[in-house]
Amino acid sequence: MYQRLMEHLTTAVLLLDGELRLRWMNPAAEALLALSRARVTGLVLPDLVNGEEDIGAVLIKARDEFHPFTQREARLLLPTGEALTVDYTVTPLSADELLLEMEPRDRLLRISREEALQTRQETIKVLARGLAHEVKNPLGGIRGAAQLLERDLESPQLTEFTRIIVEEVDRLRDLVDSMLGPNRVNRHEPLNIHKVLERVRALLGVEHPEVIIERDYDPSLPDLTGDESQMIQAILNVARNAVEAMTEAGVAGPTLVLRTRARRQFTLGAERHRLVCEVGIIDNGPGIPEALKETLFYPMVSGRAEGSGLGLSIAQSILHQHQGLIECDSEPGHTEFRLLIPLERAHD
Repeated sequence: MYQRLMEHLTTAVLLLDGELRLRWMNPAAEALLALSRARVTGLVLPDLVNGEEDIGAVLIKARDEFHPFTQREARLLLPTGEALTVDYTVTPLSADELLLEMEPRDRLLRISREEALQTRQETIKVLARGLAHEVKNPLGGIRGAAQLLERDLESPQLTEFTRIIVEEVDRLRDLVDSMLGPNRVNRHEPLNIHKVLERVRALLGVEHPEVIIERDYDPSLPDLTGDESQMIQAILNVARNAVEAMTEAGVAGPTLVLRTRARRQFTLGAERHRLVCEVGIIDNGPGIPEALKETLFYPMVSGRAEGSGLGLSIAQSILHQHQGLIECDSEPGHTEFRLLIPLERAHD
């Protein structure tokens, strides 16, 4: 009876002997550690799972002192090579029995990080819209005054100045509109992500023929639901940013990889989705400066001298309109942007 209860717990539970050999673990532990109980029973656990802190030392200390120990946010390295963050508690049951309980923290840390990112983006959007309203009103007045002035001027040389005023006002208005990004998804239609990526690849191939563009697609991905033109814009903004960073830095053999993967039971913000499409945009450029990483998706923030600082901000805004988001990991020689978009419809 008790074993049946243990097998249905969502908490990972393992039973070890005094030599730290695995006697039993429940299905939640098998799923968490990517281990099969049938294959690893009798093996020493610290030989299977390692970490930044020696889990074996903690287990031995609990056994020898006959006292429970708890480790918070411990980083473990699984046999698959995947890193995992967990809270775990070791409880000695007898001189020859240790109970190990593990709770994954990655999902909670991801939720916290993504909720902070979404809240920050919403705050920026509210501020930007307020700023746009304050800027566009006087721009309209300046444009109207220039047009009225042009009617009363007889000299073509002077009317040339008024035309410059009108053109520059229109340019500023377009810049403000670009900073805001799309307000909503215009169309909710079936959308093939690989068709979008091929369009982006073709555009970049014309603009930057010196860049090698590799494809690594998962052909089993189903269609998304969304706006194709907006999704092309979002992916193009991120990919173009990567390509321009590589070419400006003079990277030898600049390479861009476009990758798609399906992620099952994946959390975006506080919501768990059955299936998520992950679009990876990977480059071998110089990487993102540490000082820019926290403000990367803010409007008007750019690491390039010629950059407007709007591309990534607009891309993130478009992803939010599709209930998704963008993540980034970067180090010199390897920068990866991940665009994560739910594959199921909102009413599913």
